[in-house]
Amino acid sequence: MIDKLSWISVYPDVVLLVMACVIALADLATRSPRRTTTYVLTLLTLGVVALLQGLYASSDNTIYGFGNMVVSDPMGNWLKCFATLAMMVTLVYGRPYAADRGMLRGGEMFTLSMFALLGMFVMISGNNFLVIYLGLELLTLSSYALVALRRDNATATEAAIKYFVLGAMASGFLLYGLSMLYGATGTLEVGAVFKAINSGQIRHQVLVFGVVFIVAGLAFKLGVVPFHMWIPDVYQGAPTSVTLLIGGAPKLAAFAISIRLLVEGLLPMALDWQQMLAVLSIGSLLIGNLAAIAQTNLKRMLAYSTISQMGFVLLGLLSGVVNGNTLSAANAYSSAMFYMVTYVLTTLASFGIILLLAREGFESEEISDLAGLNQRSPLYAGVMAVCLFSLAGVPPLVGFYAKLSVLQALISSGQALYIVLAVFAVVMSLIGAFYYLRVVKVMYFDAPITATTVSAPADVRAVLSLNGALVLILGIVPGGLMTLCAQAIVRTLGT
Repeated sequence: MIDKLSWISVYPDVVLLVMACVIALADLATRSPRRTTTYVLTLLTLGVVALLQGLYASSDNTIYGFGNMVVSDPMGNWLKCFATLAMMVTLVYGRPYAADRGMLRGGEMFTLSMFALLGMFVMISGNNFLVIYLGLELLTLSSYALVALRRDNATATEAAIKYFVLGAMASGFLLYGLSMLYGATGTLEVGAVFKAINSGQIRHQVLVFGVVFIVAGLAFKLGVVPFHMWIPDVYQGAPTSVTLLIGGAPKLAAFAISIRLLVEGLLPMALDWQQMLAVLSIGSLLIGNLAAIAQTNLKRMLAYSTISQMGFVLLGLLSGVVNGNTLSAANAYSSAMFYMVTYVLTTLASFGIILLLAREGFESEEISDLAGLNQRSPLYAGVMAVCLFSLAGVPPLVGFYAKLSVLQALISSGQALYIVLAVFAVVMSLIGAFYYLRVVKVMYFDAPITATTVSAPADVRAVLSLNGALVLILGIVPGGLMTLCAQAIVRTLGT
């Protein structure tokens, strides 16, 4: 018999699942080519779910349900809330683009997005290896279908196949690593794995072997070197609305399972996996920034930018345990969470501008397509400039504070290696500033290619303006969000 607490722990998830099914059925009766009814119902559902998750997170309660297979805790609930808001923004930005390209002939874009979000929810709240993997598969299978949604587009189909093949390989890595852990500890529960390893009665070699495969699987989902091959191709090949969907909310779920598996389950093995993360972060910062300089395609440049930004997130994750001491863990992991949340916020606005500039039969994917944007639309040029400056880490924008918090976590450890990593990250950020500033130069100082003014539906204009403003406001007053992340991490790790 499943107790009442179990249902309470997944109540928002159940609401999302039921409404996704209802909307899929309601869409069958929709005749509007822009799927207005489906769109409005989806946004209302996501708004209610985000509100529920926010209320759960604010209550600061931790609930274990279904025999400890799922957990509802502050970190998970805030990440679910942010992921839901990110999905809402993605659909607002993506709908005009999708309608112009025949992607709304059915309501698949909305229902698949909701099932992808449900997969993220299951991943974030998973306290059991099988539950985490089921959530991961629900997210990735929905993502494969979304990438291939433009059935008549060869580039999108090719991107979907690449994503599918490499995604299956990464899932195999993760599953193999989890099976090794199960074989060594005899349990699938994350907390029980922690206790089993802490007992010191398990062969270290078997555990390390399992950890290597788990880190490889997580690295693919985060998109870090050397598991980054799919990111530029999928970002460029997928319809831009789907690129935003893949590059936004799922990053929060990937961060959540990294915390669940590496911190909540494998913290006694921190010395082993932190070394792996250090290598991955160095590679990501180096290759991500250097490869981005060579790109002329804007989506591809932002893909390599993502790789370098994820390298920063790994720097936060690897500085939590110093010489077996976990005193700096909350500071390090909360800085990584803050970085991930603010990165997703900035990504939404930057891809929102690309979607806005795209017209029927014109993709606006090349950097040169932004030429003279300031003359054509000062507002949208300003929002794009704010996002690019934030990604480059220019004060007083939120990206600067995110980078500063991660560097502070590294330096406060007092370890020579971590201080060297911090210096390396700063140097790589300076190199990375070049390709961001190049786009700003094109927008403000190059002559416009076309004289057409940029127009946008009222909902897109309002959300985009708010999104750009948040990137600036959270940089000036970051304390509230930083405190929220710190409290969420502290209370989650405390249980």
